[in-house]
Amino acid sequence: MPKNQLIFEELNVLGEYLEPCSLDPLTGFHRTGTCQVTPDNKGLHAVCIYATEEFLAYSKSAGNDLSTPLPQYNFPGVKPGQSWCLSGGHFAAAVKNGNAPQIFIHATHQAILQLVDLETLKSLAIDL
Repeated sequence: MPKNQLIFEELNVLGEYLEPCSLDPLTGFHRTGTCQVTPDNKGLHAVCIYATEEFLAYSKSAGNDLSTPLPQYNFPGVKPGQSWCLSGGHFAAAVKNGNAPQIFIHATHQAILQLVDLETLKSLAIDL
């Protein structure tokens, strides 16, 4: 896939149908439960992560507070043990810094391949 070419098909990084990430809490840029990528999803919220207390603390310290609810944005706050669609930039930075969370690869949109290679994603997958 060429770099910087957004893909809006509902496929995961394995080229299969994109599975839901979380229906409770309802995740995704459009709160559909999937990590679909659409033209207005500028943050590329494509990676379905498994949130742990350690990752949530790291994310907060890196400037992306996922645990504090923001009702005005329909954001309930993420708790340890939940799944959530993380933005591509924050995920790529976590990979680079050695703090990447585990992911659900079948629910991770193929657009993340613009930022992170498939082998790295497979190494973090808990559903392979």
